[in-house]
Amino acid sequence: MKILIVDDEEMQCRLLGGFLEKQGYTVSIALSGAEALQRFSEHPFQLVLLDHRMPDMPGDEVLRRMKAVNPLVRSMMITAYGSVDTAVTVMKLGADDFLEKPVDLREVLEKIRRIEQSVMIEEEAAGVAEEADRAALPMNIIGESAAMKEVLSLVRRIAPTDWTALIRGETGTGKELIARLIHLLSPRREQPFIEVNCAAIPENLFESELFGHEKGAFTGASSSRKGRFELAKNGSLFLDEVGELPLSLQAKLLRALQEKKISRIGSEKEIPVDVRVLAATNRDLKKRVAEGAFREDLFYRLNVLDLEIPPLRRRKSDIPALVTFFTERYSPRPLPFDADAMTTLVKYAFPGNVRELEHMIQRITTLTRGSVIRAGDLPPEIRFQQATEQGSLAERLEILEREMLLSALEKHGWVQTRAAESLGISERVLRYKMKKQRISKP
Repeated sequence: MKILIVDDEEMQCRLLGGFLEKQGYTVSIALSGAEALQRFSEHPFQLVLLDHRMPDMPGDEVLRRMKAVNPLVRSMMITAYGSVDTAVTVMKLGADDFLEKPVDLREVLEKIRRIEQSVMIEEEAAGVAEEADRAALPMNIIGESAAMKEVLSLVRRIAPTDWTALIRGETGTGKELIARLIHLLSPRREQPFIEVNCAAIPENLFESELFGHEKGAFTGASSSRKGRFELAKNGSLFLDEVGELPLSLQAKLLRALQEKKISRIGSEKEIPVDVRVLAATNRDLKKRVAEGAFREDLFYRLNVLDLEIPPLRRRKSDIPALVTFFTERYSPRPLPFDADAMTTLVKYAFPGNVRELEHMIQRITTLTRGSVIRAGDLPPEIRFQQATEQGSLAERLEILEREMLLSALEKHGWVQTRAAESLGISERVLRYKMKKQRISKP
């Protein structure tokens, strides 16, 4: 990493610069704001350490001008006047962190390494996203949140290897998509990607599904058939919901993974198989091992590389981009979300994760009559979510009452008599409550 140190105190620059060079960093020094801007325009720096107060130009002005040239540059402000107000000010300007004089060299190194790690993750994630755009994925990879950038960075490192990987995550988080991405970024990308849903295949057919069978091996086996291991030759085999695999079959899968050989049902001939196995589960396999429902040796065989996909509630900053993507994908016409609708969506926990969001957008874009999607167009479970999670009891009840009134009115085309009847109240009471809640027909 190339670092520019900007401080009008030359001794401070030399001390800090010498220390960082011993840690393996490439360091340049500038003794004024003007000199810093000149050096910044001539050389690429990933990180700038800026003195907050300098005679010719304040550090925040230097940072503002640097950000105008390169918005991606990382920075730390150094100040002898440390306070909460100073910290807030420099963070608003786009600084990643701040330091107080006298500078603690160990603290500086720790913060720089943290920023360096973040830069590496972002670069790897950007590279993965760029390649994913060109790949034949069923949908785009949307991951601007720190949690998803970490996932994409791990994908970048996992993909070139040939080790078995276990992808963990709740239902609907996109485990299959990540498995396909690993395959498409691997040296096996030109070979098959074969998927097996371990929860969907009957136990009595599973061995045949994985390993194949010979003609006459069992009733109904009218011809020989290749199993998924053979079909995935030289490619990747994706075992989805592997936590649902019956114990009776786990030993056979373990043997295939260990020996890289299989035998079709009804045959004693061993067939060598060259496949990269990717497994996914929404279950806690360690807990399943403790319960005796999953073999410990198979768990460790699958869990060579571990990747956890965060739930949507831990990557809320991705929701607006996901909403835009799904809306453009499923709506036959431009259909923007207004600010209230988007805010309501971002607050929702999405227990079904990205899949729930996708299906919700499909319903809304199909049923909405207007040209803009408003909060009232969202499903009741999303609008009522606010009433159950925040505020006092009176505030929650008021929000819930408002949402019920709106839902009934919208359902009955704002015909008050019908809305009142569906709510079990009189039309007079309905009008009173509408006035109280300041509800009027749009």
